[in-house]
Amino acid sequence: MTPDLPHWRFFRAGGFDQVRLDTAAELLHIGDLDQKLWVALSCPVKGIEFDARTLAFVDGDGDGQVRAPELIAAVQWAAARLKDPAVLAQKLPGVPLAAIRDDDEEGRAIATAARELLADIGSGDGMVTVAAANAAQTRHAQRALAAWEAAGQSARPLGDATAAAHDALVAVAEKVEDWFVRCRLAAYDARAGAALNAADAALAALGSVTLKTDAEGIAALPLAHVQSGVALPLTNGLNPAWADRMQTLRAATVTPLLGARDTLSEADWAALKDKLAPYAAWLAAKPDAAVEADAVRQLERLAHYVRDLLALANNFVAFRDFYTRQGKATFQIGTLYLDGRSAELCVAVNDPARHAALATLSRMCLVYCDCVRGGEKLSIAAAFTAGDSDQLMVGRNGVFYDRLGRDWDATIAKIVEHPISLRQAFWSPYKRLARFVGEQLQKLAASKAKASDDKLTTAVVDSGKKVGSVAAAPATPPPPPAPFDVAKFAGIFAAIGLALGAIGSALAAVLSGFFSLVWWQWPIAIAGLVLVISGPAVILAWFKLRSRNLGPILDANGWAINARAKINIPFGTSLTQMAQLPPNAERALTDPYAEKKKPWGLYLVLVAAALLGAFVWVARDNLFR
Repeated sequence: MTPDLPHWRFFRAGGFDQVRLDTAAELLHIGDLDQKLWVALSCPVKGIEFDARTLAFVDGDGDGQVRAPELIAAVQWAAARLKDPAVLAQKLPGVPLAAIRDDDEEGRAIATAARELLADIGSGDGMVTVAAANAAQTRHAQRALAAWEAAGQSARPLGDATAAAHDALVAVAEKVEDWFVRCRLAAYDARAGAALNAADAALAALGSVTLKTDAEGIAALPLAHVQSGVALPLTNGLNPAWADRMQTLRAATVTPLLGARDTLSEADWAALKDKLAPYAAWLAAKPDAAVEADAVRQLERLAHYVRDLLALANNFVAFRDFYTRQGKATFQIGTLYLDGRSAELCVAVNDPARHAALATLSRMCLVYCDCVRGGEKLSIAAAFTAGDSDQLMVGRNGVFYDRLGRDWDATIAKIVEHPISLRQAFWSPYKRLARFVGEQLQKLAASKAKASDDKLTTAVVDSGKKVGSVAAAPATPPPPPAPFDVAKFAGIFAAIGLALGAIGSALAAVLSGFFSLVWWQWPIAIAGLVLVISGPAVILAWFKLRSRNLGPILDANGWAINARAKINIPFGTSLTQMAQLPPNAERALTDPYAEKKKPWGLYLVLVAAALLGAFVWVARDNLFR
């Protein structure tokens, strides 16, 4: 019985409305819910954390994708096989025997399989768990194999030697059948006898090569000389390539079943096959362990559906587990620990380059890692949604924990850069400036060091040359020094003075304007300056952070995301946890290895402040005079 159409309830998360699926009635009517309101319309069966057997049952066409119609069909089938569909929402570990509907042929077969299974495992609670249902097929195959073994006792005319007799017969059956047919043709027409024996050309071709008993050319010749009305010889006159196998047939099959003889007539051959026919039929009837009993398979399917369908729907029709943070979503395969953070939004990827081409539209900072555990390998994409990216770089190592708690060695292979937080955006201009100044100072220091080294090297070489020239030639008076170019040095000093003057004038103008303000206006001016520097970066980051979208990350993995699944700033912050001291932790602030503070720094600051104050005072008097 299908419950009446429910009163749909929705919750707001990720910037869009998602349906609540809490009851069996809501689950059973997902087919009546407009699919434009579904979060996803398709998902892969691989690369997600969900029971693979359940997904295989739902994937009706076996194409590796679970689609909306297949999920709806699975729910409808489960409802039709249950007396009370309410068990679908009770989060049971399997299906109760009392809940299986047994008023039709399929239901009775499933209920019978459930009773047999419970009797086999000695369970008295009437619950067919998923684990027990998974093992039911193995037990069914074992019982079928035992019954088959018992039936084989009457199909062995030679007891344990029957297998060897049958194998010997099968090994030569095709060649023996061929020889008897050739002999029947020779009896039909005498001309066929000569034609069906080995041709002179075939024998001549064999004479031109080195022969072996098992050569392909020899094995293709008739088993024995073909002629009308003769029996097949079992000793002399046999094709050398088949002689050993014919001897095995004689010893293992002909003599035990027909008695000792040197020839085998066609009637004897038929008698051999008849005596071994029951054994051949018994072998052909051996049950295949891979072939499932239909009733057992349907019982397993029902147990999986009762346990998993509601959870699957809440990770397909809605993303409740992900957005309510009450559990892990199916696409979250683990947690990456790196750079003092734990990234919980980690998805499996097969090709990082191909995945990144679409996933970059998510506007999230994605770190692609190659994970290794023993001989196993795994590629993941982790979204960093809190902190900054200063220490995220290709080649850095971390640890990835999968949903089973296993740890993997993770190495960054690729990074898709996007803003991570407003704090990172605020400080980014100053960090860029600091990096630029540092790089320029390093370049300047390197160039000065190189120039000094070059001068030293040149001086040493010149000294060596001078010593050599003095020893080789008479001394000559050194050239007179060049006259002092007053105009040249005057121009240099004038240029330096103009530069210093321009810098001083600009600094004086800024400082004089700042000190001309009332004291309470100073914080406003400083805030305005900070806003001018950091404001554009923060605004741009704010827009990008508000537009972060989960869809491209999952679409790149084979999902068909049907909604704009946004990850806003507060929710994104919860997906990446920063390192924090535990509650009530004691913290010693004394660092024995901290750099020693020297008073000279304070003295220099005071002197610089005094000079700056004097300079500002003088500049202010000059401006307002």
